[in-house]
Amino acid sequence: MYARPRMPDPVRAAAVRAVIILALTLVQLVVVLLCSLAGSWLAYPMLLSTLGSTVVATWAVLDIWVTRQIWRQRNGVVSLPSSAARDRPRLIRRH
Repeated sequence: MYARPRMPDPVRAAAVRAVIILALTLVQLVVVLLCSLAGSWLAYPMLLSTLGSTVVATWAVLDIWVTRQIWRQRNGVVSLPSSAARDRPRLIRRH
């Protein structure tokens, strides 16, 4: 049904958090733009809030990457020995 396998739950949760934070940051940016065009006093506090939200959004995007790497390291990769790494049959030495 899916072209790619489903993301693991912790990675998906981090991605959902990041998308919500990015959406709120973009809404704040639009509010800053509209307040500055209207000459409202709210433009400056919203600008500071948007700058802080940008830092948080960057952190959230990095959290996706870190969570994905941690998940892969803990239980994502199934390592099978290659033909060169397989056990060789032990030669039985007779005295």
